[in-house]
Amino acid sequence: MLTLLIALMLASIALLAGMDVWALQRQRQQEEALLFVGNQYRQAIERYYLAGRSLPMSIDDLIDDKRFPAPLHHLRRAYPDPITGRNDWELLRDGTGIYGIRSKSDGVPIQRANFPGRYAFFANAQTYADWQFIYPVPGMGRRSAGGAPGLPPKLTTKPGRPVR
Repeated sequence: MLTLLIALMLASIALLAGMDVWALQRQRQQEEALLFVGNQYRQAIERYYLAGRSLPMSIDDLIDDKRFPAPLHHLRRAYPDPITGRNDWELLRDGTGIYGIRSKSDGVPIQRANFPGRYAFFANAQTYADWQFIYPVPGMGRRSAGGAPGLPPKLTTKPGRPVR
């Protein structure tokens, strides 16, 4: 009887360890999907802007751009946020339209390095909401999530010294 209890306890421990590994792997896959989907939105905003020199007012504008006689499709569909599983993105806006998106998740990212160049600042992110997929419109200054000028914070090697 004691042997059976010990075997059950060891099996339970192994199962729990396996679940932790599975959860970690799933989170990494969600992060990879967030990078892909977020970049799809950023590219769609860029294509929309380059096609007509204005920013979209809604995600629907990216899917079906009716500013031209033949509608353009900058985004195939409205992708859900891979982290939340819902189509509940926070749209980053200013007075002229949507210039970026970000997740509403306050989860803590696993990935801390090896981001594509344009997203190098993600290394400093505390939450997924800090992963901002922004199209910086030429000539309109830098932007931040609040709509005020400024891109995400510059990376620094030491306080006050920007990376070059």
